[in-house]
Amino acid sequence: MSVSVHNPDQYMASLRTIIAQGRKRVGLLVGAGAPAGMPRADGTRPLIPAVAGLTDQVLTAIAPTYQVQIDGLKGDLERHDIETLLSRIRSLSSVIGKTKVHDLDGDGYKKMAEAVCAEIGQVVKVRLPAAPTPYSELVSWVTGAPRAHPVEIFTTNYDLLFEEAFERVKAPYFDGFTGAREAFFDPASVSTDQLSPRWTRLWKVHGSLGWKANDEGEVVRTGRDDATHLIFPEHLKYDQTQKAPYSALLERLRTFLTIEDTLLISIGFSYADAHITDRISEALDANPAASVFAFQFQNLNKETHAAQLAARRSNFSVYARDKAVVSGVAADWQAPKELPTKDWGPIRKSYWSTPTGGQDGGFKLGAIEDFTRFFANSRSPQAFEADAAPASPTSAA
Repeated sequence: MSVSVHNPDQYMASLRTIIAQGRKRVGLLVGAGAPAGMPRADGTRPLIPAVAGLTDQVLTAIAPTYQVQIDGLKGDLERHDIETLLSRIRSLSSVIGKTKVHDLDGDGYKKMAEAVCAEIGQVVKVRLPAAPTPYSELVSWVTGAPRAHPVEIFTTNYDLLFEEAFERVKAPYFDGFTGAREAFFDPASVSTDQLSPRWTRLWKVHGSLGWKANDEGEVVRTGRDDATHLIFPEHLKYDQTQKAPYSALLERLRTFLTIEDTLLISIGFSYADAHITDRISEALDANPAASVFAFQFQNLNKETHAAQLAARRSNFSVYARDKAVVSGVAADWQAPKELPTKDWGPIRKSYWSTPTGGQDGGFKLGAIEDFTRFFANSRSPQAFEADAAPASPTSAA
């Protein structure tokens, strides 16, 4: 009886060729696990906490004033992450008026939302360390080759780390806003490909530091780093004007995946956000020629949301530490004893280490630092020889 295994050399040789050439349409989906896996300038981690850590820090900070409301809202909701809580707080501020819910009226919840956003801003308002970082390595990859199509970066993070990394090397990017004093959102430009491929597209699908609603209720970018308009507003159905940027950016994600022969690569994203995962799933179902590669930090049994999607969509692949799901087949990693080429040893070490138990071995590219280094070095002199290993990502029996 044959047992399926996945060969990491086979898949990473193919991916290395794709990302080095600059001809394929490639996008990145970057979640909260990316900055959570980075060190601060003093070496401590994380640079910015992931959603669970962010939730704990924010709720702890506002608890002296809002503990009653925090407890009440947690009792009302199945999910207790900061995004879900803030959506509910804003909803209540819009509809209850003078009526009190958990001892607070609409104006009180408006002030609570402001307090939450202010605390989020304090947590995520960090600068990139001066030394090379994963973000600078990704930008190095983006700018390191002539491209037929622009790289599109979709991120759920509010920080300005990508903006800072692009600006340090004076690399142009477009985030959907245009203007100087209060840059306005231009959905027509988001939906088209009129800009030069030199301009990276940076889509902040959950909002960003520096976004705010102006007097007309439209979201603008101020150039500051305060936090007043964050979080995907799925529950803000009472104020349609505030939905425009978010709905357009999520539609761009869906549109990106409906283009033939497109590859979206995710890092630091758990796929627990249903409003994003559902759009990805629908687009992949409509366009079998598109693909998603999900690089996950943990073992596969802990990456349940990504694994479930991979089981339903053959063009969605999961690369976890101990296993992979490719073409709907979940199997262990197994690196061959022989290298694909005589020069492949250092390249293999960039994505694979011999398992020694726990988190110490296996497939490494679910970690942001290894992931970005692999991308940055894809055009190194030790280039992959296309005829030395199979290029199609299929399971080996």
